[in-house]
Amino acid sequence: MADSKVDTISRLAQWRIENSGPYSYKKSDPFKVGIWNWYLSIEKNRCLCIRLFPEPSRASKEQSPIAKFDSCDTELFHIPVHERLLRTSEDFICPVDSSAFHGRLIIDVEFLDLKICPLNGGEASSIWPGDGTMRSLSTQGILRCLSRMLDEAIHADVTIHTADGTLSAHKAILSASSPVFQSMFHHDLKEKESSTIYIEDMTLESCMTLLSYLYGTITQEDFWKHRGSLLGAANKYDIAALKDACEESLLEDINTMNVLERMQEAWLYQLNKLKKGCLTYLFDFGKIYDVRDEIGDFFRTARKELMVEMFQEVLTINLISDMNMTFTRNDEASSWLEEEDCGETFQIIKTDMNG
Repeated sequence: MADSKVDTISRLAQWRIENSGPYSYKKSDPFKVGIWNWYLSIEKNRCLCIRLFPEPSRASKEQSPIAKFDSCDTELFHIPVHERLLRTSEDFICPVDSSAFHGRLIIDVEFLDLKICPLNGGEASSIWPGDGTMRSLSTQGILRCLSRMLDEAIHADVTIHTADGTLSAHKAILSASSPVFQSMFHHDLKEKESSTIYIEDMTLESCMTLLSYLYGTITQEDFWKHRGSLLGAANKYDIAALKDACEESLLEDINTMNVLERMQEAWLYQLNKLKKGCLTYLFDFGKIYDVRDEIGDFFRTARKELMVEMFQEVLTINLISDMNMTFTRNDEASSWLEEEDCGETFQIIKTDMNG
């Protein structure tokens, strides 16, 4: 029937009922707005009840819409803006004085927004492009352009020499990412004159991963594989965000095979969170006993200040006697303890504990 059809354009739905007549109940044909089919219905009793609801379906059940809409008859009534979760015909019922209606009725519903919640929970988001969506689309476009600039060396103006090859890049990108690079190209240094940078402490592959980070195209796999080299580069070129990302990543997989190396890195690059994580792993969780075979090499190369900090950590949990036994059972550790400076440091700490 013609009276059942709902016309739609953009986000506006209009149901024209030429003759509301004596009907006690009338339901529209389905109409689509967003990703759902919708229905309008009217029911006459003591008043006129208008309902808006999605078509029962798997989509509306699993991803029920949160609708923000404005509804009115062009001449007789206006319903204030509503925003609510709509699942069934009982979720939105608007009573209107039925005495005003004789014959023709026009119901306009303008959908101001439609949102859905992620299947795994979380904050609802609009299905229609908004400011955030457009920013996201714009960002994706920019990243595609930057990826091409790097991969195809489009208008590249600087050459990077690594340990095993050369790469091309852009001074503007490097300068915007690192104050060290910016200084190289701003002052009358050899890098500015020759448009050449020597990063010979990185391989071609790891340096390419660094550039991928700076250009916003790095993959998680490459980051994980080269995070040690990236940490050194981040520290050297003062790339704070990358340094923080590396520290967080290194904290995630501390184990007995790498904890001593991570301690060295934490000390070298002043990574306090990583250092605390390593100390906690070794001493609070008692894993210091699991690395007794490697402790001698560690002591031989570690800075004395780091050793003092480690022993102070030992003192706080009263492990000094066990640690002393661990060291004396390890030839290299014993040798380290016999060295004048280190042995003296250890004895001072023991004296402080006993005192």
